[in-house]
This record gives sequence, C-alpha cells and structure tokens, in this order.
Amino acid sequence: MANLEDVTTADLTAELLRRMKCSSKPDKRLILIGPPGSGKGTQSPIIKDEYCLCHLATGDMLRAAVSAKTPLGTKAKEAMDKGELVSDDLVVGIIDEAMKKPSCRKGFILDGFPRTVVQAQKLDEMLAKQGTKIDKVLNFAIDDAILEERITGRWIHPSSGRTYHSKFAPPKVPGVDDVTGEQLIQRKDDTAEVLRSRLEAFHGQTQPVIDYYSKKGLVEELHAEKPPKDVTAEVHKALS
Repeated sequence: MANLEDVTTADLTAELLRRMKCSSKPDKRLILIGPPGSGKGTQSPIIKDEYCLCHLATGDMLRAAVSAKTPLGTKAKEAMDKGELVSDDLVVGIIDEAMKKPSCRKGFILDGFPRTVVQAQKLDEMLAKQGTKIDKVLNFAIDDAILEERITGRWIHPSSGRTYHSKFAPPKVPGVDDVTGEQLIQRKDDTAEVLRSRLEAFHGQTQPVIDYYSKKGLVEELHAEKPPKDVTAEVHKALS
C-alpha cells in the first residue's frame, strides 16, 4: 500500500476528482469481440477511462494469478506446466476474483473471453450468482481484406514500441525509425498467411458466441473499418 503522505497533492486531487466523476457513471459490464487488428486495443482504454471500468484481459489475469500464487493461479500453473489448456471453470473463477478489485466497482471490459458458447454460458452463470449480467457486447466488425492491409503494413521500432504503417502512417524514410534512425522490423505474425489462419480460427470460434449474445439482444455492431474517432463515436452511441 502507498503511504498517502508520500503522494503529491496534485495526484490526490486528481484521484479525488476522478472518483467524484466516476460515482455518477452507470455500471457497465462489457465484452469486446473482434479479430486481430480490428481496433479493440485503441478503443478499450478510451471506454475504460470514460466509464470508469476495469479492463480484464484473460491472458494478463492468468499471468497475474499465477505470479500472485492465488489458489486458482496455482491450479492454472499446474495445467500450464503439463501443457494442458486452462479449464473454462478456472478462467471464469479468475475473472470472478479479478472483478472484486476496487477498480472494477463500476463494471468491466472483458477482452479475449468468452471465445466459445460454453464459456459464455459459464460466465453468465457466474454473473447471475452475483446478481449481475453482461450489458453489451461490442462487435468490431471489419472485412478481412481491410485487416490484411492494416496488419501486413505494420512496422515496429522494437526498443520504443513506436509503430508505423507503410500506407496509413509511414516513417519519413522507409524502414527507418523517425526518432532514432534505427531499423524497423515487422512482427513474425504480421504476414498474410498467419493472419488468414488466425482469422479462420477467429470466425469459426467467435461467430457462435456473437449469435449467442445476439439472441439476448446484447450485440452492437461497430463499423471497425472507419477511422478511430468515428469508431469512438459509435461506441459512445452504443453505450449511451
């Protein structure tokens, strides 16, 4: 725990103002669904800040539970050490644990889960026990061809994490970082072949989940091919 005496007045005031602003926000429990490169990573922090939600990415939560050696984290580590998949019940349990944090008081954004209808049902059962439910599922819908152009054009400066795009945000000199003049690289995953196989898996797995929530009237389809500002406007409209 931080000692409050060591926290600057400016930081304390900012946190106080944030909490006052958050207290009037409605609770929201959201799921983001979208293929790699659809812009979930861009919109997620904006939604989190605007609605005072916590961001629950299953991969991060699993790693955190394992390193904190929680009972569920220990079970998850045992499965991972054996090369097995972590069971749906364990993942839902870890989400349940994470939701109890103060930062999740106003709700959460779930990213990367549920990936199957069974997972969606287990999540619904867990939330029902707490007297809550999913409020909205934001589906970042985008044509595969647009994704291919977005992803295969990505270039990265490894040490700073700066990203460029050969068409949409090119560096001043092709293949070279604007700031340091160092070489840019492309991720091994950012190829058309890898993307196509990931998209095939994504569509096969995720369409049934979208159908499951559509029957409950919870899915809002976003036009994820639009510029980020336009997508943000669509998100606000969907959540208001």
